Amino acid sequence: MYKRKSRHKAIVSVSLKMAIVLIIAAVTIFSSCKTRRLNSTSKLAENPFIRHMYTADPSARVFKDGRLYVYASHDVDPPRGCDLMDKYHVFSTDDMVNWKDHGEILNASQVPWGRKEGGFMWAPDCVYKNGLYYFYFPHPSGTDWNKTWKIGIATSKKPASDFVAQGYLDLGNDNNAMIDPTVFIDDNGQAYFYYGGGGRCAGAKLKDNMTELAQPLVFMQGLRDFHETTWVFKKNGLYYLTYADNNTVNGKGANRLNYATSKSPLGPWTYGGVYLDPTGCDTSHGSVVEYKGQWYAFYHNDVLSGRGNLRSICVDKLFFNTDGSIKMVVQTGKMGK
Repeated sequence: MYKRKSRHKAIVSVSLKMAIVLIIAAVTIFSSCKTRRLNSTSKLAENPFIRHMYTADPSARVFKDGRLYVYASHDVDPPRGCDLMDKYHVFSTDDMVNWKDHGEILNASQVPWGRKEGGFMWAPDCVYKNGLYYFYFPHPSGTDWNKTWKIGIATSKKPASDFVAQGYLDLGNDNNAMIDPTVFIDDNGQAYFYYGGGGRCAGAKLKDNMTELAQPLVFMQGLRDFHETTWVFKKNGLYYLTYADNNTVNGKGANRLNYATSKSPLGPWTYGGVYLDPTGCDTSHGSVVEYKGQWYAFYHNDVLSGRGNLRSICVDKLFFNTDGSIKMVVQTGKMGK
């Protein structure tokens, strides 16, 4: 009698344990599916998501406070080409719907080595390392703007204020079209600097001080029809480089955003294709970032103004195929979408 009761208790105990395991597994699967479902259906602000001023060249970064920050250039209204652009703004969010304008963080008059006429504050980038935020921006140092480009550096202990212009990166003697700077920091902490303009894309390791190159610039190989606007990120051990091409429509500039992949941050690169069609502007400029489990593509369009030099920054979800290739971005807020 005692043995039968013990055996019965043992069977009940095993059954209870199995039931608990099955319940935990079910909850885990449900939670995972729910997370994926939230990621795929999470809301975004209507594009363009900044509407009270004209903005372009969005550089998106996620920092240690858990917020997503976008560093943007500013189109001046009325425009005169793109030469009057002379200041940078920062915007941030923690839900991709509500955006805060942190205000202007730097303008041409605050750059002591810059062009005395001002202007030409084009696409920037910002990264965090060594307790500081490093803000990289292109700006000419002389009146002959197209032959005196430099990549300036401003630093702050805060992500969206108190930036002070320092010097600039020594990139050698060729100052033509040194624009669109971006910095990628690898998993091991090594930082890489890139620029892309005038049909050329170059990169190099940065020293730990983030203000000097650790090697001569290397021109990126394997890119197809490169025009400008370099951006580098990493996903599942694969490096991605995105950029704008030279596409035209009816003889007018209609850049698309392309991408290439590599097993090394400095290439050589394998061309992947176009992931963002023209946005209505002559130029295209974008960035890619992962935030709270969802990847996003940032870019600008002309929806608010109807003019390619009065641009507005936008964001849409970015998706990948199982082989790592990037799916075409569906541009929302454009032509009634």
